[in-house]
Amino acid sequence: MTRSAFLLGLFSALIAAFLVIFARSQGLPGSFVIIALAVIAGTITGILAGRRSARASAPGRTPRSRDGESAIRFSPTLLDATINEMREGLLVIDHEMRVVASNRAARNLFANVEDSLAARRLTELTRNPAIYDAFLDGVRGEERAGVKVETHGDGRHVFDLRVVPLQPVNGRGPGGAVGVFFDITRLERLELIRQEFLSNVSHELRTPLTAIIALAETLEAGALDDREHNRRFLTIIQKNAARMHRLIDDILELSAIEAGNVSVTPELVPLRPLVEDVISSLSAGALSRSVALNNLVDPNARVFADPHRLVQMLTNLIDNAIKFNRERGTVTIKNNSGERDRITVEDTGEGIPAHHLDRLFERFYRVDRARSRELGGTGLGLAIVKHLARAHGGEVTVESRFGEGTRFMIDLPRSSLNTEQPESPGKRLSAA
Repeated sequence: MTRSAFLLGLFSALIAAFLVIFARSQGLPGSFVIIALAVIAGTITGILAGRRSARASAPGRTPRSRDGESAIRFSPTLLDATINEMREGLLVIDHEMRVVASNRAARNLFANVEDSLAARRLTELTRNPAIYDAFLDGVRGEERAGVKVETHGDGRHVFDLRVVPLQPVNGRGPGGAVGVFFDITRLERLELIRQEFLSNVSHELRTPLTAIIALAETLEAGALDDREHNRRFLTIIQKNAARMHRLIDDILELSAIEAGNVSVTPELVPLRPLVEDVISSLSAGALSRSVALNNLVDPNARVFADPHRLVQMLTNLIDNAIKFNRERGTVTIKNNSGERDRITVEDTGEGIPAHHLDRLFERFYRVDRARSRELGGTGLGLAIVKHLARAHGGEVTVESRFGEGTRFMIDLPRSSLNTEQPESPGKRLSAA
């Protein structure tokens, strides 16, 4: 309690006591005393409240809410800053279809406008009939939602527009409408990717599944006893079943990587022995196509990577280099170090036309679909390599000249431990 409040309370108590003594000496009823005390209490309460309000509104003081927290004063400047920081475009028009207010996001929607939008007619800003019709309905008192709007200024952008009527003040005079543009470009892109993915998966599974069903029905119809063809039919069924299995495995693997459910644990890995293991696992396929595999990796080279995932990346790249190589061609694996560690897989195949290179790492994208299916490819290997490289903080790139060959390069970030290369046995012997 402050000193002034204490003195005011003491003074009011003395007045109350004086009134009681005076009322008894004059024989006044008790109701007089009660009324007098109520008047005094009300006056004191009003004085204290007025002082508290004056202190709260004094310059440099922030008003307090009931729970003790500072109350926020919403000034026009704060409101303007808040609206302009919104990601959604906000546009307010009057009954004449003129812009009354807008924020920065809305102004960025109209690429042909350099200065302010204020007082401009909507037809000056855009010729898009979907936008105009939605705001016109809003002025007429009809709410519109789910209006799809596309712009092509700085790339293609898709917006979901919602327009709500603005009622006139006090029910008098003309109204207007306020529209909010929600950017759904990313959602549209993801939906397109999902549709393409489902379409591609269905197409890829349909071919082997159709072959399996047809051959199974043929065997059931009597070809099972045909010794000349029954084993060939079974071999084809097995081949298509294996293809479906590989496709499903790759889909699950890629989905897990893209969802971030695959952990990458980098460590310093001796590169040359790891490449030798990959070459050994693929040597049968290379021998069948008379393709030579050359491991030119530095014997002392070490890279900072997850060993299992690095084997997965190299297996995909070397396997593709074997499959799409020329007869009696070569596949060369080498490395070099700079700001990053680079692993190169180079073949002497027919190369890839330049217009295919930008899309080569997309899911299910193939340069030669017929040949890829014939060789057992799923169309997901390079997409897996791309995502695994990025999970390491690196990147995979491709260079190719049609008719000369293709070179894939995996760039991995270097670790501080990379500089601590162990000495080779030859160096240790010469030092001794």
